[in-house]
Amino acid sequence: MPMLSCCSVRMSLFAMGFLLVILQPSAGQFPRACANTQSLLRKECCPPWDGDGSPCGELSSRGSCQNILLSQAPLGPQFPFSGVDDREDWPSVFYNRTCKCEGNFKGFNCGECKFGFSGLNCTERQLRTRRNIFQLTTSEKDKFLAYLNLAKNTPSQDYVIATGTYTQMNNGSNPMFRNINVYDLFVWMHYYASRDTLLGGSSVWRDIDFAHEAPGFLPWHRVFLLMWEHEIRKITGDENFTIPYWDWRDAEDCVVCTDEYMGGRHPTNPNLLSPASFFSSWQVICTQSEEYNSQQALCNATSEGPILRNPGNNDKSRTPRLPSSAEVEFCLSLTQYESGSMDKMANYSFRNTLEGFADPRTAISNTSQSGLHNALHIYMNGSMSQVQGSANDPIFVLHHAFVDSIFERWLRRHRPMLEVYPAANAPIGHNRENYMVPFIPLYRNGEFFKPSRELGYDYEYLQEPALDSFQEFLIPYLEQARQIWAWLVGAAVIGGIITAVLTGLILACRKKKRGTSSEIQPLLVESEDYNNISYQSNF
Repeated sequence: MPMLSCCSVRMSLFAMGFLLVILQPSAGQFPRACANTQSLLRKECCPPWDGDGSPCGELSSRGSCQNILLSQAPLGPQFPFSGVDDREDWPSVFYNRTCKCEGNFKGFNCGECKFGFSGLNCTERQLRTRRNIFQLTTSEKDKFLAYLNLAKNTPSQDYVIATGTYTQMNNGSNPMFRNINVYDLFVWMHYYASRDTLLGGSSVWRDIDFAHEAPGFLPWHRVFLLMWEHEIRKITGDENFTIPYWDWRDAEDCVVCTDEYMGGRHPTNPNLLSPASFFSSWQVICTQSEEYNSQQALCNATSEGPILRNPGNNDKSRTPRLPSSAEVEFCLSLTQYESGSMDKMANYSFRNTLEGFADPRTAISNTSQSGLHNALHIYMNGSMSQVQGSANDPIFVLHHAFVDSIFERWLRRHRPMLEVYPAANAPIGHNRENYMVPFIPLYRNGEFFKPSRELGYDYEYLQEPALDSFQEFLIPYLEQARQIWAWLVGAAVIGGIITAVLTGLILACRKKKRGTSSEIQPLLVESEDYNNISYQSNF
């Protein structure tokens, strides 16, 4: 594309973004209404709903202020501390009373609807479709890019971020919060969930992550994307917006890394984005984890430079190429969602294989390699490749939408019960009933271990071929049949023997009856009706 036309498109997208700026609520971490001394000292976050002015909309029966019920299930051994991290037993360090919403109402003040519902009273079901980014029309694609830029330039009205720990806030008497734009709010949440534990002095504990390396990886990112989608709809007024996905299976290079889509390569510096893409002007946040650790501080969302990306020039010994269709299919064939230690050392775990810590050809843990989900992050060779700051690159949402679609395929194929998700002994924050860090309103891990249609969305490529859908429907039943075929054969043999014995007894009884004297045999039925008598054996 000529530079003039690129600049024209860029300017029109900027204009479109600023024309769409509407200061509306944003979902995220700390509700602004609760980021004050009174709420922190009372440990209560039950803001009033604007509709009736009562806390949690209680006067309208939307919800009420309730004590938080924390899971008491035991945790895994990965985090050997207690009482040193604000994220333990989330969100009880900050609040032990929040809004409990009724019915289909949701939100930090019960002022919104659960995912998949809409309407004044949240009674209308919604089902939206996420589409392949290359199937969007030019106007749809440009609108998506404009929405991204709008989120980057729109301050969040309802949420703020914490810039200090609870201890640094003097246990609530000295609140430390700051404003943030809608896009960076989600970057900060991803950082906060995956950051190291600050132990004081210069000590940190790195083996902790509330969003990765454990069972909650897929449900956590599912909630993250749903909330992100929801906020884009609110700031744009586009109720039909959905995140597009990038199907990276068998891709030879980063086909979305062009100025037409997510930004091409800079002509003179391969680590930067092309100046023809407005993403080149974006500033990243929360990327300097070692500096935060040395200062025993949290990321405060100050700008830290441009997005970095050099796709394909990564360490080939760790990630030689992008994932293949065969690797995805093998991953989907795994029947166990989680196994063993339920962390990045788990073998034969669907979650660990999809996340990328297990070999996508054997499902055996191999942390020296990066497969599937992790492979994409490493391949991008820049901002995407560092966990805490990876959401700075807008390719992040395209990538995780496709990862979520693979999770969805597994759920539809294997149809697991909720009990398949671990209730206990998972790494900290990842048990079924644990609340996800750092979301307010509160969501439990197990609440999102269910098909996407129940949450109000689907994927375009999962809707199309009826045959594939039918095959995926049959697969779990065929798998069960394979596992119990020996029992089925045995039951058939035993059933045949029982049937033969009963038939012999019946024939013997009939013969005996025919031999009985007609003078003493009771007349039960007329002789011509004997042939109509039938016997059924129920097994």
